Amino acid sequence: MNFKTLLLASVLAVGAGSFALAQSASTVGAGGSSSTPSSSSATGGSGGSASVGGTSASTLGLGGTSTGQSGTSSSLGVGGSAAGGTKDTSSSKVHGNQNNLNGMSKARAQDGGTWSRSMTHEKVHKGEVSTRTKSMAHQPGGPPTKSTTTGTYGSGN
Repeated sequence: MNFKTLLLASVLAVGAGSFALAQSASTVGAGGSSSTPSSSSATGGSGGSASVGGTSASTLGLGGTSTGQSGTSSSLGVGGSAAGGTKDTSSSKVHGNQNNLNGMSKARAQDGGTWSRSMTHEKVHKGEVSTRTKSMAHQPGGPPTKSTTTGTYGSGN
């Protein structure tokens, strides 16, 4: 490799770092419910991810409830992950009692001023499942890219 080729390759490599990085944030949610005179059920969930500059964060949640002659049964789960940054954090918590379940998952990946973040909140209460996910990505020099999904499913007895 001659000196001119090496110099041109070095200039291109250094210059490539100054281009704006693509940032993305997306969310999705889905759910449904059914009801008969003697029973009802509902499920709902949402999830999302964000990425920019090698950082990424994702969260998701899913909940369900069913009421019949034998009583009510509910379940809920949340989770998340973060990667690619110098400061990556994620946490997921579920708490509740026989009448109410709540779950929250948060994930954030940060590398300097560049960051990706996602949060999901899931709730099951009185025959109803509600869900919300918000994802964001940001790089210095511009506004963050955001996406939010919300949904409520079930009878809400």
